[in-house]
Amino acid sequence: MKRFWLGIVAAATVSACGGDTFSNSGSPENPVEPTPTVPEAIAGDVTSVEYNKSNQTLTVTGSSLDNTPFDAVYTRNAGLDVPGYEAYTTQDSSLDRHFTAFAQERDGVYATVVGGGPQFNAVIMGSNFGRDGTYTAPDASQEGSGLVSYAGTYVGILNTEGDGGDLLAVTDGTAEEVQPTQIAEITGVIYINADFADNSINGIVYERVIPDTGASLEDLSLFPGTITSDGSFDGEVRLGADQAVGTYAGLFGGTDASAVAGALNVSNHIDGDSGQALEYGIFVLAQCGTANADAICNQPQP
Repeated sequence: MKRFWLGIVAAATVSACGGDTFSNSGSPENPVEPTPTVPEAIAGDVTSVEYNKSNQTLTVTGSSLDNTPFDAVYTRNAGLDVPGYEAYTTQDSSLDRHFTAFAQERDGVYATVVGGGPQFNAVIMGSNFGRDGTYTAPDASQEGSGLVSYAGTYVGILNTEGDGGDLLAVTDGTAEEVQPTQIAEITGVIYINADFADNSINGIVYERVIPDTGASLEDLSLFPGTITSDGSFDGEVRLGADQAVGTYAGLFGGTDASAVAGALNVSNHIDGDSGQALEYGIFVLAQCGTANADAICNQPQP
């Protein structure tokens, strides 16, 4: 299998998502404040999404060349699921670009990452997050009550080709130069601490691997960022203590911030990539101490 790094196409205009299926156009029964705008660096080529977990539907707006019309309806593809996230795909014909998306929703917050495999020396990538429902911060008036943790799995996409197992067949002898590819994904584990007493957040993405090759990748540190009054946050992503490689952003949702969703965008972070690697990734996590908490939360108590 070839391994190569490709530049991303020009980013699309960013818009926020809300509504019953996390769409700009929805009018939920219990309106909430609009979802904070997704930062341009995080959105990439994704303008907005409509994700309905119950109906298993995903529509992406803004990813150029995924299919016609511009609002592309993706098909549920359970065979490509990774732990904690549902997979959706689209490919209009055997010589059109193949797109993979991963999505998840929890307690009214969601995130989606989308990528079109390398073709014609370019990739199309981006991510999105949003909230549809209530949000209250934990009560930080008592000592220690404002510090909470979140844990679970992470999924990302990388600007290189994956195994190609989901591609439509092409005619024997078709020139390699016109054939599409399937984008590679990255999986990992993420742990986040949030302090609502001083409105700060940090964390780490670890046990990172490219499943198609088995290659292990370095940890990504989510350096301390700021939580705003609407439950949104952002910060810097680093390798180790000093090397800045990108940004992360997201928001909390639910009563006492029972869940968190967000995304990151990093580059120049993989050994041997000649500075060309680009990764978008997402996380949707339950708060430790809640019914859906990850097993890592079960630690000895003082």
